[in-house]
Formats: sequence, structure tokens, C-alpha cells
Amino acid sequence: MEKIKSDWFLIETEQEYETALSRYEEIKYAAKGTSEHKEKLLLAHLISDFEEKTSELPEVDPVELIKIRMEDFGFKPVDLAKEYGDKATVSKVLNYKQSLSLTMIRKFSKLLHIPADALIAEYQLR
Repeated sequence: MEKIKSDWFLIETEQEYETALSRYEEIKYAAKGTSEHKEKLLLAHLISDFEEKTSELPEVDPVELIKIRMEDFGFKPVDLAKEYGDKATVSKVLNYKQSLSLTMIRKFSKLLHIPADALIAEYQLR
């Protein structure tokens, strides 16, 4: 197991961002209460802060935005279902058959590092 990196600072460059993402992937399943879990929480905050400052979210509807971020993080619909707890509902939302619920907006905002206000925009169901 790699030694815990304890000298994280605000992420200011793309290189630091890539390093932080890489480390986050290594420890994303760390058990609660461990120092790696605390490091994971810090990294999530630092990564999110950097992304908010540097990335312009595309002008797309909330479902498309979710799909883009899923691709960015390498997530599949099953990963969203694990977070939300209902595979069928996630499928309906991703296929524009059902609107995002407030609970989904909260969970997906956190999971995919998307500001919640970007997920509340109106969009057409099909």
C-alpha cells in the first residue's frame, strides 16, 4: 500500500489535478475512519474546487450533462443506480422517460461533481 500523501494543497495546475484524480482513484473505496478515507474526502473537495474554477459546463440539458460527467469519470448507469438505489428509475431518467427527482439531483451532484443548480434546469421528456 502506498504511503499516504499528506501534503495536499489547493490544486492550481492540470498536472496537480491529474495527480489528485489518480490518487483519488487509488483510495476511493477507503474504509470510513481511516486516514485514507480522510484523504479521499479532502481530495474530493480539492478536485471539485479546481473543476468549478476551470471548467465551463457545456450548455446542455441536465441529463446530457450527467451523461458527459459519467463519461468523464468512467461511470456506467449501474454506478448511478448504486448511488441512487433504483436501476429502473435511473434508466428512465437517462432515457428522458422520467424527470430527475430532488434526491437524484442531490446524489448525482455530489457523485459527478456537478453543481446542483445545473441539474435543476427544465428539459423535455421524450
